[in-house]
Amino acid sequence: MLEAFSLGAGLSWASGLRLYLTVLVVGVLARLNIVHLPDSLTALSSGWVIGAAAVLAVVEFLADRVPAFDTLWDAIHTFIRIPAGALLAAGALGHADPALMTLAALAGGTLAGSAHLTKAGTRALINLSPEPLSNWIASSTEDVLVCIGLALALFVPVLFLAFLFGFLLFVGWALPRLWRGVQGGFRGMASHMGSRLGSLGGKRD
Repeated sequence: MLEAFSLGAGLSWASGLRLYLTVLVVGVLARLNIVHLPDSLTALSSGWVIGAAAVLAVVEFLADRVPAFDTLWDAIHTFIRIPAGALLAAGALGHADPALMTLAALAGGTLAGSAHLTKAGTRALINLSPEPLSNWIASSTEDVLVCIGLALALFVPVLFLAFLFGFLLFVGWALPRLWRGVQGGFRGMASHMGSRLGSLGGKRD
C-alpha cells in the first residue's frame, strides 16, 4: 500500500507540473520493465501512448518557455492536468475498493491542482517582469523537479512522501502570496495602461 500510495501521489503531483513528461517517463520505465505498474495503468506503457506523450512533451517544453504564452498554456491545462492527476492516482491503486479509489481520485486531483496552481501562479508573476531568461530557468527547474520527484516516488517512497509533505507546507505558505502578487501586478499594469491612454488622449486634445 505504501508503494501504491507513493505511486499515486507521485503521478498526480507530477501531472500538475508536467503531465506529458510524467506519462512519458513512467511509460518508458514500465515498457523497459524497470518499474511495474498495476493493471489499471498498463496503458501508459503502450507505444501509442508513449509516442503521443513524447510529441506533447516536446510541444510543452517549447510552449512553457515563451513568456505570456506559458500562462495561456497553463490556463488551458487547468482542465487537463487536474482530472488527469485524479485518474492516475485512482489507477495507481489497481482494483481496490471503489470507495478507496474515489478517495484516491479526490486526493490526486487536489495534489495535481496544488502543483498546477503553484506553477501557474509563479509563472504569471514571472511574466510581469520583462526579463525572458527567468522563464527558461523556471521551466527547467520544473522539468528537473518532476524527474526527481518521479524517481523518488517510484524507488524511494518514504523519501518522496517526506518531500511531498514539505511541498504541501510550501504551497500553503506560497499560494496566498502568489495570488496577492499577481493581483497587484495586474492592477499595476492596468493603472499604467490607463495613464498611458489618458496621456495619449490629452495630447490629441
